[in-house]
Amino acid sequence: MYPIKRNRRLRTNDAIRSLVRENIITTNDFLVPLFVVEGKGVKEEIASMPNYFRYSLDLLEKEVKELWSLGLKSVLLFVKVPDNLKDNKGSEAINPNGLMQRAIKTVRNACPDMLVMTDVAMDPYSSYGHDGIVENGIILNDASVDVLTEMSLSHARAGAHFVAPSDMMDGRIISIREAFEDEGFYDTGIVSYSAKYASAFYGPFRDALDSAPVDMVDVPKNKNSYQMDPANRFEAIRETEMDIDEGADIVMIKPGLCYLDIVREIKNAVDVPVAVYQVSGEYAMLKAASERGWLDHDAVMMEQITAIKRAGADIIASYFAKDVAILLNK
Repeated sequence: MYPIKRNRRLRTNDAIRSLVRENIITTNDFLVPLFVVEGKGVKEEIASMPNYFRYSLDLLEKEVKELWSLGLKSVLLFVKVPDNLKDNKGSEAINPNGLMQRAIKTVRNACPDMLVMTDVAMDPYSSYGHDGIVENGIILNDASVDVLTEMSLSHARAGAHFVAPSDMMDGRIISIREAFEDEGFYDTGIVSYSAKYASAFYGPFRDALDSAPVDMVDVPKNKNSYQMDPANRFEAIRETEMDIDEGADIVMIKPGLCYLDIVREIKNAVDVPVAVYQVSGEYAMLKAASERGWLDHDAVMMEQITAIKRAGADIIASYFAKDVAILLNK
């Protein structure tokens, strides 16, 4: 009761605020998404993601070493596949000498202690830009799971520590886990995008990989039939619990800021690490606003990251990871 209790005593100066702070951001919190392209000496800025780049394998090696020097220890790899290698079945995804497979080996060789996670989804390889096989206007679930399982095995053989299925097909986690067990990949983990919403915040990412759904007859114009409805809450818990039962080691919620209620719900419900993906649209909005002088970039960035961690994230996949690491290392 006031004046016996004065809450401001714990906010008097930097020292006491730091001492009682409930959530502290460190470089150990982050998973760094990296975009990879074919070629040599390529470092292409993504127009809708200022100061974020696609790297050819030689420059990927350099970037990974720099990330490690900043204290960032985990990367999540994505590849931009040439159009001539795309088809409806994502055949290039299981090429043992494909871009993803070579990227995994590049990172492992460049920085042996770096944790390598890989995106498992068909949309970068699909001629239709979907996360599954398209037939008569429908995304086939089980046939797509077969491809995703083979893709995961290919990544494991190349040396991935974790695969991260981001497709939202039913049953893909148990299929991948059983395939890993059958082939002796007992220690290869699965980060499941368990609650991935059909969000409008993914636009810049699809620009980065040229993976948006194509506008064609008999091709769904969006991903609403497999990604989750943004209006739903309890469905996220069901999806996540099912993935854990099927063998997921880590679960992911995507996007971040608009779904922090879901993060807290899942954190309260499960006993595995919870990851959150702060997506490309969230990154682009802050970059655009700060470029115009409307927001303080670093202050808002740290506030957003802190909010994600406060909501319950054990791991944060973020395009801001390098910016945060540089700031923390000052």
